[in-house]
Amino acid sequence: MSTDPWGRVDDDGTVYVRTAEGERAVGSWQAGEPEEALAYFHRKFEELATQVELLEQRLRGTDLPPAQAEAGITKLREAITDAHAVGDLDTLLTRLDTLTDLVAKRREEVKAARDQARAEARSVKERIVGEAERIATETTHWKSGGERLRQLVEEWKAADRIDRVTEAALWKRLSAARTAFAKRRKVYFAGLDEQREGIRAEKDRIVAEAEALAGSTDWGATAAAYRELMRQWKAAGRASREVEEELWTRFKGAQDQFFQARSAVFAERDASLRENAEVKEQLLAEAEKILPVTDARTARAALRHLLERWEAAGPVPRELRDRLEGGLRRVDDAVRKAEEAEWKRSNPEARARAQDTVNQLRRSIDQLEARLSQARAAGREKDVREHEDALTARRSWLEEAERTLGEFS
Repeated sequence: MSTDPWGRVDDDGTVYVRTAEGERAVGSWQAGEPEEALAYFHRKFEELATQVELLEQRLRGTDLPPAQAEAGITKLREAITDAHAVGDLDTLLTRLDTLTDLVAKRREEVKAARDQARAEARSVKERIVGEAERIATETTHWKSGGERLRQLVEEWKAADRIDRVTEAALWKRLSAARTAFAKRRKVYFAGLDEQREGIRAEKDRIVAEAEALAGSTDWGATAAAYRELMRQWKAAGRASREVEEELWTRFKGAQDQFFQARSAVFAERDASLRENAEVKEQLLAEAEKILPVTDARTARAALRHLLERWEAAGPVPRELRDRLEGGLRRVDDAVRKAEEAEWKRSNPEARARAQDTVNQLRRSIDQLEARLSQARAAGREKDVREHEDALTARRSWLEEAERTLGEFS
C-alpha cells in the first residue's frame, strides 16, 4: 500500500482520496507502481486546480457576467465533488465558495446599477411629462410647441422602461397634455379671424419701426432692437396669408439691409484677425502631426506647449473659429483617449496574475512535451496517450489564459 497526504493505493490497486468527509475510491491502478498511480491522479487534481485558478483570474480581472460566472462555479463544483483525482479537493471547494460570495456581491452591484438606471429613466420621463404639461398650458407658439411635443414623445420612446404602474400613470399625463395642447390650438385658430385685423395693425407698426432702423450704424443697440421686434412679431400672431407675406417681405428686407451693412463692417474688422488665423492654421498642422498617438506622455507634453502658443496667438475671424478650435479639440481628445488606454494597460497586479498563470501553463506544457518524447522513445503507448491528453487540455487552458492576459495588453 502506498500513501501520501491526500491519498493512497490499496494492495488490490484501488486508489483513494482523503477529504473532510473521509476516504473515497477514485479509481484503480493495475499497470504499474503505486507511486505512478498517485502521480496520475495528482495530475488530474492539478487540472482541476488550474481550472479553478483560471476562473478566479477571469472573475477578478475581467467583467465576467454573474450568470456566466455562476455557471462556471457550478460546473467546477460538480467536477471537484465527483473528481477521480488525488489532492486537496476541500481547498478547491473552499476557493469556489469564495468565488460564489464574490459573484453574489457582483450580482448585487449589477442590480443596484439596474435600479439606478430605472430611477434615472423615471426622472427623465417625469421631466418629459412636466415639460409637456407646461407646453400644454403655457405656449402660444403652436408650430414649435407641437414639434416639441413630438420630440418629447420620441424622447419618451428612447428612454428606458420603468415599473408598469408608474409608466402607465406618466404616459396618461403625457397623453392628456398633448390632448390639451391640441384643444387650445384648435380654439385659437377658430377665433383667429377676429384677431387678424389687430395683428395686421400691430405688424404694420413693427414693420415701420424695422424700416426706420434699417440705416442705423449703432450696431449693438440696433441688433438688439431687431431681436425685440422679431420677438414682438412672433408674439403678435399670424395675419392672413397674403398680408403676412407682404409684411414679412418688408420686415425681412429692412433687417437684411441693416445686417448686411453690419456684416460688411465686421468683415473689414475681421481682416485684421487673419494673421492670427494663419498662425493657428500652422499650429493646428503641428498638432495633427502628433496623431496617431504612440506615446501618450510625449504627446501630452507636445500638446501642452502648442496650447500655450495657441492662446498667445489671439482671436480669429468668426467663420474660422469653429473649424480651428474643433481641429485642436480632436487632437486633444485623441491624446486623452491614449492616456486612458495607457492607464488601463498598466494595471500591474491583474496583469502580473495573468502572466503568472500563462508562465505556469507554458512550463507545464514544456514538461509534458519532454515526458511525451521519452514515452514515445520507450514505446510506452499508454503513457503516450495520457501525455497527449494532458497536453491537449493544457494547451486549451493556455489559449484562454493568453486571451485573459491580452486584455491587459
